[in-house]
Amino acid sequence: MDKLDVVIQAYDTLIKGIESDARLESQHRAYGGIIRSGKGKLVENITEIIIRYAWDQLGGHPSRINFEKKIRKLKVKESYIRNSSNSYLKSDYQQFPDKYFYKLKADVHCNIDNNLALAVECKTYTENAMLKRILVDFTQMKTAWPNVDCFLLQLESQLGGDYGELRNYKRIGSASTNTLMSYFEIDLKILTLLEGERKINKPIHKPLYFKPLTKESLLLVVKEFQKSLKPFL
Repeated sequence: MDKLDVVIQAYDTLIKGIESDARLESQHRAYGGIIRSGKGKLVENITEIIIRYAWDQLGGHPSRINFEKKIRKLKVKESYIRNSSNSYLKSDYQQFPDKYFYKLKADVHCNIDNNLALAVECKTYTENAMLKRILVDFTQMKTAWPNVDCFLLQLESQLGGDYGELRNYKRIGSASTNTLMSYFEIDLKILTLLEGERKINKPIHKPLYFKPLTKESLLLVVKEFQKSLKPFL
């Protein structure tokens, strides 16, 4: 059983609500880590394992990759303070300028040689209102890391279009999503793990609507990550 099989087993365990298999957990650290983190961190844990697997398959040395989240600060624009009509704001800024910042980070940071290479937002599903926030966050991240590759990895898609067609990574996407992205200078790569559009009234944790996570879909995502990792070899 390789790491992708372990990811599938852990996904099945969490989504179906099956109790953890102690023997499998003891034999595979990746499985144990996903199970302990629970559903809330499921996609983030899957993402790290997939990226590490992609790097390993390319022949990258394991010592060169890590997932330490190095947060940088986006400082407030002084012109904003200067042009503000709020005298209390100006006074507060003059006294405490260091508190005026926003933390720049994504759900998963993949570093090669301690330099941020990939930033990934991880969602159980995404719709366009959520996508707007992701695009803003990545736009701000690009001010600190101009060369980072930006990804959205989702279990299911609620973006419309063909984002849930897993056999087609030469996607058109959806008209509304492409319209939103046209207003941001971000080459956002959107990857989906489960087949088909998300249906609100058909949650995947219910047995009748369960969607399997397949090795085929994981390998498609691996290939997309490898395209961004290859230049670092």
